[in-house]
Amino acid sequence: MKVPRPWSARAWLDTAHVMIGLPVAMVLGGLTLVLIVAPPLLRRALPWFTRVQRSRFEAFLGAHIAPVRTPSQWRSPATWRQIGYHLLSPFVGMAAAALVAAAWGGAIVGLLSFLPAKLQGPPLEFAIDLRDNRVVMVFIVIGLALLLLAPVLARGMAALDLSVARTLLGPSRSELGQRIETLTESRAGVIDAADAERRRIERDLHDGAQQRLVSLAMNLGLARVTLTDLPEPAKEAIAQAHEEAKQALKELRDFVRGLHPAVLNDQGLDAALSGVAARAPFPVRLHVDIERRATPTIEAVAFFIVSEALTNIAKHAAATKAEVHVRREHHRLHVYVWDDGCGGARLDGGTGLRGLAQRIDAVDGTLRLSSPLGGPTTIEVDLPCE
Repeated sequence: MKVPRPWSARAWLDTAHVMIGLPVAMVLGGLTLVLIVAPPLLRRALPWFTRVQRSRFEAFLGAHIAPVRTPSQWRSPATWRQIGYHLLSPFVGMAAAALVAAAWGGAIVGLLSFLPAKLQGPPLEFAIDLRDNRVVMVFIVIGLALLLLAPVLARGMAALDLSVARTLLGPSRSELGQRIETLTESRAGVIDAADAERRRIERDLHDGAQQRLVSLAMNLGLARVTLTDLPEPAKEAIAQAHEEAKQALKELRDFVRGLHPAVLNDQGLDAALSGVAARAPFPVRLHVDIERRATPTIEAVAFFIVSEALTNIAKHAAATKAEVHVRREHHRLHVYVWDDGCGGARLDGGTGLRGLAQRIDAVDGTLRLSSPLGGPTTIEVDLPCE
């Protein structure tokens, strides 16, 4: 824990949190104690009491305490944890405020002990005579020590209060586990739905727009060959339209292939990666060892990893060859891509590798990149098969 300086904003915010927390805790704790005999009223007031305390932690400490759903049952553990905090917080707040106030007060008294004697009253009987220089020096030393101790004490008391609040006002470990499980299932559902939507778009484009473009290109090609007696401008227009239709068809095929290749669904990852490797502008050694297919989502992620990696190699690496190895071991799919290019690839260097990392993170995979200057570059990915 970093020790705050006495004059820093952090020290004063911690002190304000502790000192303001005492009256707030006294009021809310008293109301909780009074309303405990009227469960319906307390059940309505409890969320408001908890919001007040959460806002105090956010305002002074910048700490967010995860909310808990308001329980409808009186015997719910979350209800009694919140009640326990509001009943316990006055005692914690009283001890914390007393210690912090004593530290700051002692520091002020000790440091002001050097005031001129004329500003001090006559020494009382049995009182310490601050006119004695030795006594003044002891007080100043104690004041300086307390001045350095007060921010640490305030920080510690605020941290203690925050720890108690997170334990009693926030969700329990079991509730957090349930939330994590729910979020994991929701994320998996979203990823699967997105992949299914890409497959649907690929099918629609393949069966609709792509077939129409094929028919258009064929008709234009037929007209280009047979209509030889047309004026020259007309023949040039037909020829140009034919070339544009072929280019549009090529771009659409590339787009559909990048969106979700049909061969991946029909024949699996081995066939889909063979097509990618064959289209690369450099030799690619491909080895796929998969006895049992993974889920469609994981296969799609593995396909786009290899496809994007080979695209990056062609654009930036100046490589003469590359290797791709994909194998399945139990419930994990391992993807390895190597090239002999110039190296220097970084995850934060462009959108390609960053997009790969995000896609891998989305399915709880891991990515390891090694790309020293001068090469070679290796990408190792580990994906869950289920």
